[in-house]
Amino acid sequence: MGLVWGASFLFMKVALDGVSFTQIAWSREILGALTLGIVMIVGRHRLPKEGIVWLHFVVIAVTNCVIPHTLFAWAEQHVSSGLAAIYNSITPIATAILAAVAFRVEKLVRGQIIGVLLGVAGVVVIIAPWQYTDLSGDLWGQLACIAAAISYGVAISYMRKFVSPRPISGTTVAFMQIGTSAAIMLLLTPILAVGPVDLSFPVVASLVLLGALGTGLAYIWNIGVLRAWGPTNVSTVTYLIPVVAVVLGFLVLGETLSWNEPVGAVLVLVGILFTQQRLKLRRAATIAPGQ
Repeated sequence: MGLVWGASFLFMKVALDGVSFTQIAWSREILGALTLGIVMIVGRHRLPKEGIVWLHFVVIAVTNCVIPHTLFAWAEQHVSSGLAAIYNSITPIATAILAAVAFRVEKLVRGQIIGVLLGVAGVVVIIAPWQYTDLSGDLWGQLACIAAAISYGVAISYMRKFVSPRPISGTTVAFMQIGTSAAIMLLLTPILAVGPVDLSFPVVASLVLLGALGTGLAYIWNIGVLRAWGPTNVSTVTYLIPVVAVVLGFLVLGETLSWNEPVGAVLVLVGILFTQQRLKLRRAATIAPGQ
């Protein structure tokens, strides 16, 4: 998942050379749904029968696909693919907060709270507010990335509370969220998909890989990890995503980073380690009287 989703930021950047950001979001949902639909048919997986489950998937489709995929595609018009991926790595921070505060499926201990604060500090360093004198496109692009990561956090926590406890196969869960998002995109086709295009092999290949892999097969893997590890731990995939994206951005697109961006990313990753309790505060040893 880390390799596929890390490369997805490169695919979006390349695709922007020939299509609009809304056409990118539209294409990845449709292609992802077609890929997962084939998997559903071959594996003879069944769709859920309860109406409330379908309503839950509408919420998940909007928060885990439609909103973040559109925001990231728009943001990459203004920021590098590597920087967008770095912002994607704040997803575990957002997930930890939302899972504990809004959805109450997890509880934050002291070390996790410190991790959240470190993550917020890292985001501030990445944004580097001292560099801006006005609301430029670059800043709006960074804010869009943050909003997309928060939307992922909402979706992961919501899924953990309302969908994961149900006996639905991981493949069906993946198809339901991507298929529902594709249905939403089809309804919005006159708004999102209509417009001039300049298709080339790199653009078409990027859209196909972004849809079939990044929005198709990778979601099946994601559901399996979510059920095995929980909403906070499933987002550990974000350790790899920025590394893959930055390396590909440098090698393929010649992108570079300012000093504050990797420094902020390190703060965010350390914060993630605390929020997922991979780093813990040591308790002071209690010394009995007379010792």
